Amino acid sequence: MPSPPSAKEPARDTVAAASVPVLHPLPATNDTTVPDLVCFAHLHWDFVWQRPQHLLSRFAQQGRVFYVEDAFVHPDQVEPHLEIKDRQNGLKVVVAHLPHGLDEAHSNQVQYELLARFFGENSIENYIFWYYTPMALDKSRQFKPLLTVYDCMDELAAFKFAPPTLREREQELFGKADLVFTGGHTLYEAKSQQHRDAHPFPSSIDKEHFGQARQEMPEPADQAGIAHPRVGFFGVVDERLDIELLGALAEAHPEWQFVIIGPVVKIDPASLPRTANIHYLGGKDYQELPAYLRGWDVATLLFADNESTKFISPTKTPEYLAAGRPVVSTPIRDVVRPYGDLNLVHIASTADEFAQGIEKALQQHQDADWRQRTDEYLGTISWDLTWEQMVKLMQDRIERKTNPTSEDSAASPTPDERL
Repeated sequence: MPSPPSAKEPARDTVAAASVPVLHPLPATNDTTVPDLVCFAHLHWDFVWQRPQHLLSRFAQQGRVFYVEDAFVHPDQVEPHLEIKDRQNGLKVVVAHLPHGLDEAHSNQVQYELLARFFGENSIENYIFWYYTPMALDKSRQFKPLLTVYDCMDELAAFKFAPPTLREREQELFGKADLVFTGGHTLYEAKSQQHRDAHPFPSSIDKEHFGQARQEMPEPADQAGIAHPRVGFFGVVDERLDIELLGALAEAHPEWQFVIIGPVVKIDPASLPRTANIHYLGGKDYQELPAYLRGWDVATLLFADNESTKFISPTKTPEYLAAGRPVVSTPIRDVVRPYGDLNLVHIASTADEFAQGIEKALQQHQDADWRQRTDEYLGTISWDLTWEQMVKLMQDRIERKTNPTSEDSAASPTPDERL
């Protein structure tokens, strides 16, 4: 999963959404309305199409969604204001614009006041808060949401340049949250020790979108001239990418062409290995990815073994498989379980093992048994199913809070009583 862009990083080009089927909405808290959903995120909506976009674009089909990004700080003096950007299914991206020079406390107070005014102007009165970053508490803790959800997609405190107060804020968010969702099973094992109502929701898949790579598609122009065999990777190029492994593989196997797709974030581009058989093609639109995957012989998860990868559950694992690409991965726990254990993905710990995995993967395209087992497993997961399961949990918690019984109250302590 991509790491958060820095606060100063400009928004990326708009990423088009995949087609989204209609799902049942959350229950109304009265006879006529569905609660609004206000999401606080550390990722730009237009950065890379991933977990937040998959989930929130589905909710936006049935209710209003407001996606609140980190503030944009101008180098000069501007009047504080909110920018509202319309996106897929009517979702609105909300960005505070602030002048340079505000200290943290003043900045958060100004953002709270801007949001409070916006809530009033848009009749946002019955709403759910959905957090991706605990740091957003500093501008939102004064509000009174109907329900609070913490969708913990990564262990953000382990990422490069993480705020030093992030762990403290996360503990506060655990105290406020009615539900905690996690981006994988390994992360669930850690967060379930801190919140009694935590639920694992690993990375899922839009099979129809990535399944296009199994059909004939035009070759992207910047990939068309690259020779085969092609060994590919897409994702954010940051501290989680094992650049030493990439360099070693490229040097040892000049006959393989390594195609790397994704923006470079938080690391010096000069530190990346540069050999004739490594091709950095930059970030691509979500809609373009199947065409690139179509032209790869092997897909990889070239992740380093460090603190920032300990809890990740890469979305690209099922996406690669849905595209029909054989996959080789370093031993990320949420890839080993279940994909490695089911012999759907080759797992390799060293450069030599990784090369051996690529050699095997290059022969796997005609393996009918592997293809059948892969498709059977992919048939059990989808973003639709993930969202429906989340909705059911949210429905249950809303019903408990709006129609409490003595039995429910005894069985389910309030969030603040859990710690």
